[in-house]
Amino acid sequence: MKRNAMNNLIQWKNKKNRKPLLLYGARQVGKTYLVKEFAKEFFKDIIYVNFETNDIIGKIIDENISPTYIIKNLEIIFNKKIEKENTLIFFDEIQKNTRALTSLKYFYEEAKEYYVIGAGSLLGVHINKKDFSFPVGKVEFLTIYPLSFEEFLINTSNELLLEKIKECFKKDEQMPSLLHQKALELYYDYLSIGGMPEVVQEFINSNSTINAIDYQKAIIESYKNDITKYSETTSAPKIIATFDSIPIQLAKENKKFQYKLVQKGGTSSIFGDSIDWLVNAGIVNRCVKTKIGLPLKMYEELDSFKLYMNDVGLLTNLSEFPIYLIKNREAVNETMIGMLTENYVASALKYNGFNLNYWKNEFDSEIDFILQSKKGLIIPMEVKTNTHTKSKSLNNYMKKYKPKYAIRVSSKNFGFKNNIKSVPLYAVFCINIDSLDEERK
Repeated sequence: MKRNAMNNLIQWKNKKNRKPLLLYGARQVGKTYLVKEFAKEFFKDIIYVNFETNDIIGKIIDENISPTYIIKNLEIIFNKKIEKENTLIFFDEIQKNTRALTSLKYFYEEAKEYYVIGAGSLLGVHINKKDFSFPVGKVEFLTIYPLSFEEFLINTSNELLLEKIKECFKKDEQMPSLLHQKALELYYDYLSIGGMPEVVQEFINSNSTINAIDYQKAIIESYKNDITKYSETTSAPKIIATFDSIPIQLAKENKKFQYKLVQKGGTSSIFGDSIDWLVNAGIVNRCVKTKIGLPLKMYEELDSFKLYMNDVGLLTNLSEFPIYLIKNREAVNETMIGMLTENYVASALKYNGFNLNYWKNEFDSEIDFILQSKKGLIIPMEVKTNTHTKSKSLNNYMKKYKPKYAIRVSSKNFGFKNNIKSVPLYAVFCINIDSLDEERK
């Protein structure tokens, strides 16, 4: 499985003033596989410690977190020499051992010549606990997400199509109609499959969407098991209820999160912590309403937000959406297919490093996503499920705020007209912070 994050790991390895690296990400996004492949390709050896299954190493670190002591005992237990330049030390499920997390500080201060990576499925939940002291400034962070649509194309042997998409995006040049249709069909596959590595691999192996979705069900169950296992006993039912409500929240025309849809009489005081848990676990992404101003972060209205799943395929499964309807768009309600489309776009933007924001005024004009560039451009981005792209909301926004340009995502081909950049649904991965500042025709 080819992952773009491999480039991030290579850059980390080549840094002069390198710090231990912590990988965030929900369960089953491929953190362990990625690090092991990285070690296989760029190191002579790896010391792999999983703190969920290896009590011996945990007890050793509990005794002493000095890097010298840890390395010496790792060499004895694994019966191999740890070479500074040739061995990768990988602490997996590191959130299970607080002392192991703390030891990373001392690896940076006393043994920075060693290559050390930590990863954990619920690392974000653990670090965000009020009573947890984290060595700020002593480690680097990298979040691993499900496969983007770009990675989906790479791993399904569509690299040439991928390059053509990138070229047309950059030039605002239309794709040949046959290639446009092929890319759309692959995009519709992705709405069903999503980007969880195990699901994508089964889709590749069997060439069957039906077979792949069985793996999605197993991942959803593993999320719920984690909630039961790693959250407080009284909190688990609330977190699961919040998680199960996401399809209901997104199926509404107004997708703003409503606590009463989780439970009658629900409020932020009852379910606010549950949402934070899901966000910190990487299971959901929060998209916050904002006013228009620089920086957007300062204008967010934190009590108004939408929740999207970390992976569109899991949302398709959780909502029990009949997958045959995804390609037969005429037979399905626009709002229903719209929730999958918006979730897909939200995941793609999050993958590319954007904060997720939307805009809505007092007259019900709403823009799906508001993006901020490095140079301070604020770009409105509207999402449509098909070729019907007329929008009163976008027109109202452009008249009021006069952005340099706007982006409209739909099933239409590439183009640039009336100060609106048209981006096909399959090309959302091309929209990154740098691309926003590129000169338009």
